[in-house]
Amino acid sequence: MVRAPRGRDHVPMNPTPSPTSPRLTRSTSDKRIAGVAGGLAAFLGVDPVVIRVSFAVATLLNGVGLLVYLLMMVLVPTDEHAVAGAQPTPA
Repeated sequence: MVRAPRGRDHVPMNPTPSPTSPRLTRSTSDKRIAGVAGGLAAFLGVDPVVIRVSFAVATLLNGVGLLVYLLMMVLVPTDEHAVAGAQPTPA
């Protein structure tokens, strides 16, 4: 009987992500301020109003909502840049 390698010799196979896998981006079509809530809602599969209300409540309770929103506004790319970066433009 042949056994599968174990320990240090065992390398798990990681499938490459499909091009249709969801990516966290800021929305350019469903935005009120910077598209953070619209992009996060699309990524999580929920209504954007839920995300917007969550940010508002977190901001009113302890201010963390505003901090997270501002960080995401700076760090998360827009969906235009994500699409443009995925496929090179022909020369």
